[in-house]
Amino acid sequence: MILTYLLRGCSSKYGQVALSSTRFCNNCCSFRGVATSRSHVFLRRIPQRFLNPSRGAKTNRRKQSQEDDWKKRNKTVLTYIAAAGVGMIGMSYASVPLYRLYCQATGLGGAAVAGHDTEQVETMKPIRDRVIKVTFNADTHASMQWNFRPQQSEIYLVPGETALAFYRAKNPTDKPVIGISTYNVVPFDAGQYFNKIQCFCFEEQRLNPHEEVDMPVFFYIDPEFDDDPRMARVDTITLSYTFFEAKEGQRLPIPGYS
Repeated sequence: MILTYLLRGCSSKYGQVALSSTRFCNNCCSFRGVATSRSHVFLRRIPQRFLNPSRGAKTNRRKQSQEDDWKKRNKTVLTYIAAAGVGMIGMSYASVPLYRLYCQATGLGGAAVAGHDTEQVETMKPIRDRVIKVTFNADTHASMQWNFRPQQSEIYLVPGETALAFYRAKNPTDKPVIGISTYNVVPFDAGQYFNKIQCFCFEEQRLNPHEEVDMPVFFYIDPEFDDDPRMARVDTITLSYTFFEAKEGQRLPIPGYS
């Protein structure tokens, strides 16, 4: 019985110790769990750039490279836009003289053909049964102070025959004036057959105070005029000149569309 009592005492004593140690372990584990959860919450609240500085540096470098790339692309686009703008401005200035040359070469818009073939002039045969009346008109721009008029009102000729006409210009002012003229032919479709061998159009003409000059126009009508069905009912052609005062930066109207 004494042995049994001692065993009971020991078991109760050491059982309490074991139980207390078990409780201590449980409390410790629970404390560690709370600490761990709190540390996770704390880590979640910290921005990643502070936890991983190398990753933040890579991101910054990537952003910087993208910005540099965008800047280069923007500069390239702006360069192309500027070049296109300069090209368009250049074409706008060159379009009028280029179109004028085209009109002179083809007779488009009532512009008389400026060039001529010397051999054709010498060998062309007049169409005697087709008489055409050529009338002459003269105008001046509102800012032009010249007196400008044709010396003859009309000339009769046939296709394949040359003719000479004169215009007269006078500067009635007390200062020198430089003028420049444009021309057209009516009807417009006849312009491609109206060939000028010599004229004063699109060339600056300087007249001193009270100076008066005669300006010749040497021309012919191409014999092919008679073969064109559109010209079958045309028996009158009007050659018209308009003088402008030559000023820097002034644009002349396109022949036939002034």
